Amino acid sequence: MAENLELLTTESRNEQSMQIDTANPIEILRIMNEQDQLVALAVKDVLPDVEAAVQFVFESFKNGGRLIYLGAGTSGRLGVLDAVECPPTFSTDPEMVQGIMAGGEGAFLKAVEGAEDQPDLGVADLKELGLTKDDTVIGIAASGRTPYVIGALRYARSIGAKTVALSCNKNAAISKEADQSIEVIVGPEVLTGSTRLKSGTAHKMILNMISTSSMILLGKAYENLMVDVHVSNQKLKERAIGIIRKITGVSYQQALETLEASDLQVKTAIVMIKTNTNKQEAERLLTEANGYVKKAIQNVAE
Repeated sequence: MAENLELLTTESRNEQSMQIDTANPIEILRIMNEQDQLVALAVKDVLPDVEAAVQFVFESFKNGGRLIYLGAGTSGRLGVLDAVECPPTFSTDPEMVQGIMAGGEGAFLKAVEGAEDQPDLGVADLKELGLTKDDTVIGIAASGRTPYVIGALRYARSIGAKTVALSCNKNAAISKEADQSIEVIVGPEVLTGSTRLKSGTAHKMILNMISTSSMILLGKAYENLMVDVHVSNQKLKERAIGIIRKITGVSYQQALETLEASDLQVKTAIVMIKTNTNKQEAERLLTEANGYVKKAIQNVAE
């Protein structure tokens, strides 16, 4: 029996955009902008659910596990997008946060027809990653009904991994397959069923929150500065120097020399300056402080 998609909020028609086909450009933009303003409020409503997901991810990281995003189409692409930004932003190993999508890497640029309809493919992809009970899997599907995601979440739970279902519909099918559900209800799209719009925006916001919060909890920030940024090019090197100077107050030249003496490790350079120690001693202090810069500095002060 065919499923009635029109019962889903994400497939409902938006009363505010019924005449959008005859609107002029600025009217179209105003309608879209007004609808987009509803997204952040919808995300606010599910912050307790997002917090639970962050706790899962943080525990996984502490136990040597990984964060795995999984989805099809736009949902899968958003997971990949968040995952690939973690290494340059937080100097994480590329394996630590991964995004996989129905149809494989090629599906990021071109849709692979029918891949999302096969739950066994979700299972196979997680098995190929060597999923363990220490990992957290976040299944993403705006509709909340994607078979690929359902199959993956069922498998992940069966082996003891923590699971999160992220959707934009109440009582979503994927919610029943996860330890924690996040159902962010943004309402009907401006173009009916085009979930790359409000739904996609909401999901990107939430994925950013989950990864960023988890990294902050791991000690990868000092105040609101990215002290674990990966210095891989000149722009990032200048950013690193600026971060060191903001925290320590030293000259540009001293910040540059210390950064280079630390093998381009921003956290190490900061601790070297703040505690007047060499690279080896600063690394030891950071290790004892579990990577938290403030704690490493405070331990010396005490």
